[in-house]
Amino acid sequence: MLISCKGKVEQPVKTEIKKITKKIPKQTKKEFLLNDDNAIPFFFEYGKTNKENKVRIITSYGNIDIELFINTPYHRANFIYLTKNKYFEGEYFHRVVKDFIIQGGNSDNISTSKKRRKIGRYLLPPDTKKGHKHHRGIISMPSSEIENPYKLASPYEFFIVKKKDGAYHLDKNYTAFGKVIKGMEVVDKISNLETDKREWPLDNVRFKIEVIQ
Repeated sequence: MLISCKGKVEQPVKTEIKKITKKIPKQTKKEFLLNDDNAIPFFFEYGKTNKENKVRIITSYGNIDIELFINTPYHRANFIYLTKNKYFEGEYFHRVVKDFIIQGGNSDNISTSKKRRKIGRYLLPPDTKKGHKHHRGIISMPSSEIENPYKLASPYEFFIVKKKDGAYHLDKNYTAFGKVIKGMEVVDKISNLETDKREWPLDNVRFKIEVIQ
């Protein structure tokens, strides 16, 4: 509403506004959701303007700094996108296999499901021919729980290789998209935690991730 300096509505102007607004259709902002059709084009463009490739996983056991590989662009962009959208805020290392891997990003919590619904439902294709092997300290992306012959990856989860001699049997099926550059002692601590039959640590290991560079 436009008001004159005397605080009174200028009727001619109000009448014109009514005429104009009648011509403008009511717009509703549709929430953008990622899916299998738009995820790759989206991350292709997102990666051009969001070039960060270093993140920090913050836990009560200490911090783990990760460098994301530039030549796995969709996986890097996906991880940065989820981090900036605070998907990992308060998530868990939900699977710990002693002397093998620690895996995070999934839980049965309603809050996790809500966050995923706001981002979308999609999978990422593997990117396994860039020369990265599953050495100790590599961060990689597990395949979806849904059976699929192409080993499409679950974009909301990741695992870090703890095994001293590496886990090279994973090379052809899972995308290594980064490596630990600081904090492997924290990975070792978490890897040694006692777990239940589901491989979930008895001492819940919550974490958050922030972009550092």
